[in-house]
Amino acid sequence: MNAKVNPEGSKFDALKWVVVVAVVAAGVVGNSIFADQSLFYRVIALLVLAMVAGFVSLQTAKGKAFFSLFKEAKQEIRKVVWPTRQETLQITAIVVVVVLVVGLMLWGLDSLLSWLVSGAIG
Repeated sequence: MNAKVNPEGSKFDALKWVVVVAVVAAGVVGNSIFADQSLFYRVIALLVLAMVAGFVSLQTAKGKAFFSLFKEAKQEIRKVVWPTRQETLQITAIVVVVVLVVGLMLWGLDSLLSWLVSGAIG
C-alpha cells in the first residue's frame, strides 16, 4: 500500500459517503420514475451520476486507498509473463483430454455401479 494515503481520512469522509449514497439512490429512484423516457437518456443520466459518485468517493481516504491499490495492481499486471499462443493451445488441449478421460472414467464407474445395483435389487 502506498504510504502517502492517510488511513484516517478527513472529518468530512462520512459526509462524502452520504453524498455518494444519495447520488446512487437518486439514480435508482430517477431511473424508475423516468421509466417511460428513452433508455438512451436514462443510461446517459446513470453514467453521469456514476461518474459523480465515483469522483466524490475518490476524494475519501478509502477511495484514495482503492485508487492506489488499483494503480499498483495495474503495475503488477505489466510484470506478468503471459504464455505464448502455442503454450496456451497445448495447455488447453491437455485440459480437454484430461476432462474427457475423467468423464469417461466417471461414466464407466456410474454404469458399473448402476449395473451392480440393478442386478442386486432385481
